[in-house]
Amino acid sequence: MTVLVAGCDRQSGDAAQPQAAPGGDAGAGLLDASHKGSELPDFTFKDASGKELRLASLKGKPLLINLWATWCGPCVAELPTLQKLAQDRKGQLQVQIVSQDMGEGGAVADFLKARTITALPAWLDPDNQLASHYKAETLPTTIYYGADGRERWRWIGGRDWGSADTAVLLNQ
Repeated sequence: MTVLVAGCDRQSGDAAQPQAAPGGDAGAGLLDASHKGSELPDFTFKDASGKELRLASLKGKPLLINLWATWCGPCVAELPTLQKLAQDRKGQLQVQIVSQDMGEGGAVADFLKARTITALPAWLDPDNQLASHYKAETLPTTIYYGADGRERWRWIGGRDWGSADTAVLLNQ
């Protein structure tokens, strides 16, 4: 059996990863439920202005955490669908994107603003704490937690977060 995972496996500069066409397919991915039941980690992240987000404080509502980077084509392609998901399920689902870029935080915020991704705060993880914690070798990697703060599943690779099968996954 062959499994295709569309994602980025390294950071090699702006031209390293092909950029997907706007509105195009965000790619294929892999569902991983092998960590089901794991507790939400207690990490704190900042945005470019210094505002903090403590992950452990997000218990109480389902949570989708997306690890992404500006240099990752599949990551960038799925950002609009993550934003739409956050807007469509506001009050029911928390969607947090955490940049794995190692550069200046302001550049990440500017990158999102230039692409009209304004409903998702630009949280920064320049030390790649989450990627290390999750052993994420491919970006994007997205982790779904129930309201109890327990992991339900991970999606490795790009995804159209507005698809009907995504709704089924999120309703589990």
